[in-house]
Amino acid sequence: MTLLVVGVSHRSAPVSVLERAAIAPGVRAELLHDLMAAEPVLEAALLSTCNRVELYADVDRYHAGVAELSGMLARYGGVGPDELDPYLYVRYEDEAVTHLFTVACGLDSMVVGEGQILGQLKESLALAQEEQTAGRMLNELFQRSLRVGKRAHSETGIDRAGQSLVTFGLGQLDPDRDRALADGAQPDMSWVRGLRALVIGAGSMSSLAATTLARAGVAELVIANRTLERAERLAASLDAERGTAAGPDHAAHGTASEGVAGDGESAGRATVPAQGGQHGRMCPVGDGCDHAPAAAGPRARAVPINAISIAAELKLADLVISCTGATGLVLSASAVAGALGERHAGQGEPALLDLAMPRDIDAAVHRLPGVRLVDIESLAAASADAPMAADVQAVRDIVAQEVADFGAALRAAYITPTVVALRAMAADVVSSELARLHGRLPGLGEKERAEVTHAVRRVVDKLLHAPTVRVKELAGEPGGADYAAALRELFDLDPHAVAAGGGSARSNAEQERS
Repeated sequence: MTLLVVGVSHRSAPVSVLERAAIAPGVRAELLHDLMAAEPVLEAALLSTCNRVELYADVDRYHAGVAELSGMLARYGGVGPDELDPYLYVRYEDEAVTHLFTVACGLDSMVVGEGQILGQLKESLALAQEEQTAGRMLNELFQRSLRVGKRAHSETGIDRAGQSLVTFGLGQLDPDRDRALADGAQPDMSWVRGLRALVIGAGSMSSLAATTLARAGVAELVIANRTLERAERLAASLDAERGTAAGPDHAAHGTASEGVAGDGESAGRATVPAQGGQHGRMCPVGDGCDHAPAAAGPRARAVPINAISIAAELKLADLVISCTGATGLVLSASAVAGALGERHAGQGEPALLDLAMPRDIDAAVHRLPGVRLVDIESLAAASADAPMAADVQAVRDIVAQEVADFGAALRAAYITPTVVALRAMAADVVSSELARLHGRLPGLGEKERAEVTHAVRRVVDKLLHAPTVRVKELAGEPGGADYAAALRELFDLDPHAVAAGGGSARSNAEQERS
């Protein structure tokens, strides 16, 4: 057992590198199968969001495993090995478990404490299970990480520090943000009420954005993408959602990731009437606000969106949020500049929020007069200055405890098949030698036979007792798996017998390759 993580994230690499290292959704399954074809890899999973690209694997050789995982990230991303290597990080065994549990709790996210990463972890595990690249180790690891993340959110106040990337980004776009901070308050989303909003994309993050804006009281909401069917589904869900009172960030909880790009499909328009009244600075939508949702308005409608339609909608939009899975720019600086030139006098410049990785909106838009653009790069800089919640240390304590428990249980479970196989082999030797003895001494009576049998078995049991008890104790410590390997080597245990004793995914994989 060698658990290995190789990855790149917003903490290790600049956004200019991270956006090119992104793995397109369409090739993720292929990447996993290519990894499984590599000699040292026995299990594999991919965690890919706007903030990180990480490969998790069970490998039988550390250095070969690092080389394979690093090579796959370079091969399937858009960054060459020489450029990517300085930004890669490697986590091994308990450090790998600590890393994933920390990620699951939202401590490694761009917005500390956000809960959308749990949805991305579920998707990552689901893909590995569907492609049959996750065996016993990764299944247990990812399932435990989900439980750890949920425990952190239920047992601590980390949610007070966390919010979705959508909410955080909209707070950064708040035109009154500086004044609010000067007054000791936090930016909120009341400024979007009554605006015309354009959401580009219909994936999980775009759906979260659309739901958030609808509940915040935008006057008009346009969802732009490529296929009408997905647009109709999203628009219909917004129609149904307008009758609920849940907070916007919780509507897509568990489905949106910490920044997973949308799939770039579907288009639609949902008309949502603005809410009356104003909210104070202490009532940000989706972060504890108990205001009533927008009243039911006209049914949402969906229309296909093409380049011409996007230009027309840009001309009217006050706010644009984009999060697609496109590999190239969706909005160029020239397209935005052209739309600005056609806006009515007094309409003002639009605010743009780019949550995609790679970026959807040309970074040159920053240079257009009056236009406010917040993208992943500026969000990363803003989040670095965000205050940490007092509960962060409590979450770290939970992670440390869970890592220790998981490591001990996993190592103990890993060594059990070896101990079972050793005792089975010893029992076979005892039976064989007793049969030979009885054949040579046919005159032994039943009582004598029983005494000899009992004595031989007691000798063997006593010889095995100390090493098997001690190896189980050592198995709970880092590197404990090495003791199981030593037992298998010293006693020349049959790998098939070990596999039969525990049914480990590792042994099954080795048998398939032999």
